[in-house]
Amino acid sequence: MISVKNLSHSYNNDGKLAVNNISFQVEKGETFGFLGPSGAGKSTTQGILTGLLKQQDGEVIVAGYDLKKVQNERFNKIGVSFEQSNVYSKLTALENLKYYADLFDVPTRDPIELLKMVGLEDRKHDRAGEFSKGMKHRLTFARSMINSPELWFLDEPTTGLDPAIAAEIKDVIREQKSKGITSFLTTHNMYIADELCDRVAFIIDGEIKLIDTPKNLKLQYGKKLVEVEYVDNGKLIKETLKTIDDKDKNRIANIIKNYDIQTMHTKEATLEEIFIQVTGRGLI
Repeated sequence: MISVKNLSHSYNNDGKLAVNNISFQVEKGETFGFLGPSGAGKSTTQGILTGLLKQQDGEVIVAGYDLKKVQNERFNKIGVSFEQSNVYSKLTALENLKYYADLFDVPTRDPIELLKMVGLEDRKHDRAGEFSKGMKHRLTFARSMINSPELWFLDEPTTGLDPAIAAEIKDVIREQKSKGITSFLTTHNMYIADELCDRVAFIIDGEIKLIDTPKNLKLQYGKKLVEVEYVDNGKLIKETLKTIDDKDKNRIANIIKNYDIQTMHTKEATLEEIFIQVTGRGLI
């Protein structure tokens, strides 16, 4: 669904590149995470892929369309949920979706269904300008699905949402994936990427440092540890042991054989810890 080869972009043509010779592919039905801190090049790349920024150097194919050629029909195939909501404040939630639906040349979804999906059905006749930041974000998210896109761009989809609503949004993303929708998710939130993404790319200073599955990254960079809690003479003891160390392996076997185990689980590095390890930079 997305093919990027040797893409570079400069805002001022001064030799300073916001995106520096990056290449990657996103397969149909995949949820692909584009991860990095503010200023890393995430928004620039998404802007080019969605047609908001003019492509400069490199080759980019999106949903079967070469972005160097003007083909407005490609917008019928993509949906974009922006981090910064850009809804029409004087229109109601329902009017926003109806207006946007009229811009497409393909059948569109029922606006009421989408508002219900994001918890705004009861506010459908309220002006968007009266909404909180989180509600505007949900309306923008709903709007991105109005044309049933084959390729879905999600920019920080859970930003500013309370945990319950964020969980519902993630469920919607999973549901769309089950229908074969391809998603390109840009975020600095490693936890949502870990939950939702098939593969992730780490981008820093305009360059992609690596691309892999969250599982492979944890196996490669994570510590192979086991945390075990057990009762010894009435006291709760907690130990962290290495699964690749023979002495610790014997210790684990001894604890299992001789003590009352309360909890035992493997401990793996988070994507954020791996990102810092790989790039030497944090996510802020």
